[in-house]
Amino acid sequence: MVTNKKQSNMANIKSKKGIIAILTGGGDVPGLNPAIRAVTIRANREGYQVIGLRRGWAGITELIRDNKADNSDCYQILTDDIVNKAGRTGGTFLHTSRTRPSHMSKSSVPDHLKDTYNAEMNDLTPEIIKNLEWLGVDYLIPIGGDDTLSYGVHLYRKGVKVIAIPKTMDNDVPGTDYCIGFSTCVTRTIQMTNSLRTSAGSHERLMVLEVFGRYAGFTAMLPTMAGAANRCVIPEYEFEIERLAELLVEDRNHNPSKYSIVLVSEGAMFKGGEMIFSGSERDAYGHAKLGGIGELVSERLKDLSATYNHGKTINIINQKLGYMVRGGDPDAIDSIVPMAYGNLALDLILKGVHGRIVVLKNGRYDNVPIDVVTASKKIVKVSEHYNTDRLRPIYSSFEMKPFLLMASDN
Repeated sequence: MVTNKKQSNMANIKSKKGIIAILTGGGDVPGLNPAIRAVTIRANREGYQVIGLRRGWAGITELIRDNKADNSDCYQILTDDIVNKAGRTGGTFLHTSRTRPSHMSKSSVPDHLKDTYNAEMNDLTPEIIKNLEWLGVDYLIPIGGDDTLSYGVHLYRKGVKVIAIPKTMDNDVPGTDYCIGFSTCVTRTIQMTNSLRTSAGSHERLMVLEVFGRYAGFTAMLPTMAGAANRCVIPEYEFEIERLAELLVEDRNHNPSKYSIVLVSEGAMFKGGEMIFSGSERDAYGHAKLGGIGELVSERLKDLSATYNHGKTINIINQKLGYMVRGGDPDAIDSIVPMAYGNLALDLILKGVHGRIVVLKNGRYDNVPIDVVTASKKIVKVSEHYNTDRLRPIYSSFEMKPFLLMASDN
């Protein structure tokens, strides 16, 4: 618990059962604020105090263990009023980052730690643990994807009481059928594709839409299965551009409105090729920024289109959906599931349980060991869900499948 001299920072802490810290890391998605709200409202009612750690792992990394220091940019005490105002909105009011404290470059080390950590690459985990102890944190709830949560696993193995909540629009965190943000991403993708198809039809074009999905193609597969696109190409299967061109021209010429659509995962690769990056810079987890596969697909499709269209070239509409599918308010599922996940986390805390990640499996809420995050990968099972000849999902054998069909672990 926080000592008396820290009570200026943590008011009324002696009357509380303990302190729960919560953070959001990685990319923003709709549903984060409802999850923060659920944790805070329930925790406050159960007699705990909740601290919101700002900017993912960055806030707790940059905290200065001094009562005279201004740490307002590192954390804040969460109240019902604060979270109720944000709980219906998208994004994360705690802000986020891709900070990785166990692998921090010399230039990224906070100024007050540079004398101690001056190697080219530094592990600031000892400072993180001390900072959590200084704040009096009893339980830590990180909300994030496999990168953010992998550091949560690291802290858990160092003795921190961690309960994880899965979040990522790619829906690729292992151990769960559902990650916060995925439903809104799919909903937005369908809506935007349907809006753009009027232009494709008006000009009788092929339309290429690049969507998120570094290693897993769920965000391209589900909208295609729902009828938003004719074809999709995904990271799990290297595709032949000639075959894609043939199929899209065929789709267009059989469509009375004379257009066809393909969804391209950002991590999709040409056969024998590599991922396409928009630059050489890498984030703290070693990921270079993806981008550009949609543009390359568009260029090749235009060049090849005449081959399958009686010698006549077909023009292309190329659009990267990008941040448009992760902005705005959460849909119904991304309002309900975060509420449930937050309360599941509190259920575990009230039982004194930690080292778990809350999940949805086969339509039911549950929890599994947090180590699953780093023990496996979650990707589309091509042999079961993807037709490699037709470059689209397989539309059969739905009986007893999970709610989101292909979203369970392999």
